[in-house]
Amino acid sequence: MSTNTPDDELMSLLDRVAVGDEAALKHLYDQTASRLYGLALRIVGNKEWAEDVLQDSFLSIWRSAGAYRDSLSPPLAWMGMVVRSRALDFLRRRRSERLHVNAPIDDMDALPENHDARGPMQWVEASEQATALHQCLERLEHAQRQMVSLAYLRDLSHSELAKYLKLPLGTVKTWMRRSLEQLRKCMARHV
Repeated sequence: MSTNTPDDELMSLLDRVAVGDEAALKHLYDQTASRLYGLALRIVGNKEWAEDVLQDSFLSIWRSAGAYRDSLSPPLAWMGMVVRSRALDFLRRRRSERLHVNAPIDDMDALPENHDARGPMQWVEASEQATALHQCLERLEHAQRQMVSLAYLRDLSHSELAKYLKLPLGTVKTWMRRSLEQLRKCMARHV
């Protein structure tokens, strides 16, 4: 009976990728790309951008597979962090590019129609969701609310939060997981 787990297989593939095995990279891609693409898509919100992020992420995995340590995180979690990092970098680049494109508009009628633009009902729904989120955040303990806010508004990682709040990394991860679960349950009641 084999005790080979999916994590063991992914760790083996990462070890092979670290020494330049292209076939291992292809197999790793086949095993994980759909889940990692889904993560990228959730972050960037555009299929083409998510494909670009995924490609950039696998290039990064190819280059840094030797830095992966199985004692620190499961392989898919590590690859997910690579994707998250690349996706956030992509969004930051897009935002900075947009800041340079601010041109004055003289004729509002000359603007192309945006069929994806939000109408009044979408704005009302967004406002209601924001109010619900605010109420749910208020139900968290102060320290947990502060941690969630720092993580999402300042885009701090778990280790950055631990340093900033002067807490052990395990405590930060546990509080974050519990806080997000509490928020999910609370928000589910508002839907």
